[in-house]
Amino acid sequence: MKRTLFEAEHEDYRESVRAFITKHVVPHYADWDKAGIVPRELFTGLGELGALGIAVPEEFGGAGIKDFRYNTILHEEGARVGAIPAILGPTLHADVVLPYFLDQTNDEQKARWLPGIASGETITAVAMTEPGTGSDLSGIRTKAVRDGDHYVIDGAKTFITNGINADLVVVAVRTGEHPHRGLSLIVVERGTPGFERGRKLEKVGLHAQDTAELVFTGARVPAANLLGAEGEGFFALTRNLAQERMSVAIAGLAQAVAAFDWTVEYVRERKAFGKPIGSLQVIRHRLAELDTEIEIAQHYLDRCVLALNSGELTVVDAAKAKWWCTELQGRVMDACVQLHGGYGYMLEYPIARAWQDSRVSRIYAGTTEIMKEIIGRSLELG
Repeated sequence: MKRTLFEAEHEDYRESVRAFITKHVVPHYADWDKAGIVPRELFTGLGELGALGIAVPEEFGGAGIKDFRYNTILHEEGARVGAIPAILGPTLHADVVLPYFLDQTNDEQKARWLPGIASGETITAVAMTEPGTGSDLSGIRTKAVRDGDHYVIDGAKTFITNGINADLVVVAVRTGEHPHRGLSLIVVERGTPGFERGRKLEKVGLHAQDTAELVFTGARVPAANLLGAEGEGFFALTRNLAQERMSVAIAGLAQAVAAFDWTVEYVRERKAFGKPIGSLQVIRHRLAELDTEIEIAQHYLDRCVLALNSGELTVVDAAKAKWWCTELQGRVMDACVQLHGGYGYMLEYPIARAWQDSRVSRIYAGTTEIMKEIIGRSLELG
């Protein structure tokens, strides 16, 4: 079925993004993968392109357009060339962290932070996960104690994307004892005394995406860096999780599409018994199954993007998209590696790297099991 999500202006934007990635990402990607981090120039380059500030009001240097179809294109074009790990830092900046600076800030904070976020000169991260706390936000233990015009923060965070590059970190902290109403969000800036980067973590995949531990030891942060009201952090986090999960679902399905396309091309060229292996029924039928699953998922996901744009996307809708698309991503990757044979296990082939990179999609932003629990509870089964 014809895909109808995008309009002419989106396709024009896609051409600009594709040209940028071809020129500024593909030639350097192998070096970034080895370094375990992308350069800050990637963020400023995407900022100049307009990719980071689409939703930022024009007065602060953005386009003032809240349309997640533009965000979707950046994922799809990064996946198409096998460079999604390099793109995930900027997309986290634009998809996941930016909403906190748009929706939870006052006028002074907007003027202080949004121009740099839109231009890519100020890189952002969000710090929720702790060594002992993952999907259960009520288990957050990092504390912030008010001391005059400052908060004093003590605690540790882990698995933080952009943790090394980030200039502004939205930190989920405990300011009270209530499991939910005791959480707040505070922006910690680079250079804050008592704020240190821990290890840049070694991961199975996504090597070009920097992931780090963050440590807060008596870190004194101005009270003016509080996002929203004290005690309202849990609700801000849960409101934004739907968009975060959509971002993961979009990237996951985009990687599945890319892997499928690479594999179709491979089985057309690879020969066995004097003919392309794609002509073998077992391979032809397996690819038919994957093609069908991908197309069905794509249409549901596109509908979710439009629902997100109109403010109608529910937490349950996003949970369905996230678990289904990332589990499908895993099935596609495994099948495509298998269909590449021995070459599928060689890192010189993009399918091998994409297979490595894909596994975490079923874990971060809420595991598949958590997504199913969210959906199951919505059924009110007792």
